[in-house]
Amino acid sequence: MKLKLTVAAAVAAVAGMAAAQDVQVVKIGHVAPMSGGQAHYGKDNENGARMAVEDLNTQNIVIGGKKIKFELVAEDDAADPKQGTAAAQKLCDAKVNGVVGHLNSGTTIPASKVYNDCGIPHITGAATNPNLTKPGYKTTYRIIANDNSLGAGLAFYAIDALKLKKVAIIDDRTAYGQGVAEVFKKTALAKGMAVVDEQFTTDKATDFMAILTSIKSKAPDAIFFGGMDPQAGPMLRQMEQLGMTNVKYFGGDGLCTNEVAKLAAGAKTLDNVVCAEGGASLAKMPGGEAWKKRYDAKFPGQFQIYSPYTYDATMVLVDAMKRANSTDPKVYTPEIIKTNYKGVTTTIGFEANGELKNPAITLSVYKDGKKTALN
Repeated sequence: MKLKLTVAAAVAAVAGMAAAQDVQVVKIGHVAPMSGGQAHYGKDNENGARMAVEDLNTQNIVIGGKKIKFELVAEDDAADPKQGTAAAQKLCDAKVNGVVGHLNSGTTIPASKVYNDCGIPHITGAATNPNLTKPGYKTTYRIIANDNSLGAGLAFYAIDALKLKKVAIIDDRTAYGQGVAEVFKKTALAKGMAVVDEQFTTDKATDFMAILTSIKSKAPDAIFFGGMDPQAGPMLRQMEQLGMTNVKYFGGDGLCTNEVAKLAAGAKTLDNVVCAEGGASLAKMPGGEAWKKRYDAKFPGQFQIYSPYTYDATMVLVDAMKRANSTDPKVYTPEIIKTNYKGVTTTIGFEANGELKNPAITLSVYKDGKKTALN
C-alpha cells in the first residue's frame, strides 16, 4: 500500500512538474506618469491595463501549445521624454512581449523609436499627436482619435454652434499641447475666426495671472488651452479672479477629466469649459457602462479618462498573439495591423499607418461640477 501511494505521489509530482513547465509567462509592459502632477492619469491608465491582465488570466489561454500567464511590468516616466525613452529601453532589455503606453505624446513619440529598434509593438490609448505615426513604424499603434480630430472638432463647435468670433490660444509647449492648439488654430482661422492673442506656459506652471491679464485686454470670446488638467484647474480659478466669467474655455482630452472639476475648486468658469476626447462617451461605448462598474469596484474613485483604452490596447495585443499562435513579437506583430477586435471602447481596426479606423470624438461640458457629454 505504501509503495502504491509513493508511486502515485511520484506520478502526480511528475505531472505537476510537466504542467508547471507548460505554463509560459508573457510580460506586457505599461508606461505612464506614476509620479508628479499627472500621476492621476497614469494610475488610471495602469489600472486599465492591470484589469485586462487579470481578466485574461481567468480565460485559460493557450498559445503555441502552452498555457499562458500574463504579467504586467509597470514603469513610471513622470511625463518626461528622457524618462520615457529610459523606461522604453528598460522594457526592451526585460524582453517584454508587448507594451501598452505611453500616456503623453512627448514621451510616446521618442519611445516609439526605441520600441521599433528592439522590435516590440506598442499601442497607446492616450497619446494624440499626429506625428506619432508619421515615421511609419510597424510597431506603433493608436486606438484613440488624434489631435487632428480633437482640435478641429472643437473649432467647428466654437464657430458653428456657439458663433464665437475671437479666440486667444495658450499652450504648454509639450508635443501634445502645441499639437492640439495648432490644429485648433488652423481650423479656426480657415473658418474665419480671429486669433487675438497667443501665449505659452509650461506643464509645471500654476500661476497664469500675467498671461491671462494680457489676454483679457484683447477681449476674446474664448480661450483655447493646449495642455493638461493640473494647469487647467488653476487657470480656471484665476480667470474667475480676473472677472473672465463670460469667456468660453476650450481644450482637448488632456483636461477633459473629472479631476479638472476638483482642481477648479468651485470656480464658476468651469461652467464655460468645452472639451473633446477621442472615442465615444462611456454611455455610447459598446461595453462602456458595464466595464466602468467593474472598474469602480476594483479601483474606487480613480477613473479619469483613458483606462478603457489601455484595457482594450492590452486585449488587442493578446488577440494578435492568439491569431498568430505565438507570443514572439517578431511573429505576432504583423497580425496587429489585421485587427478586427470588438472592444469596450469600439470595434478596433487599424489604417495602414497604425491609426485607428473611423475614430469618434466626444464633446463634453461641465454641469454642476460633473462632466456631461454633448453628443
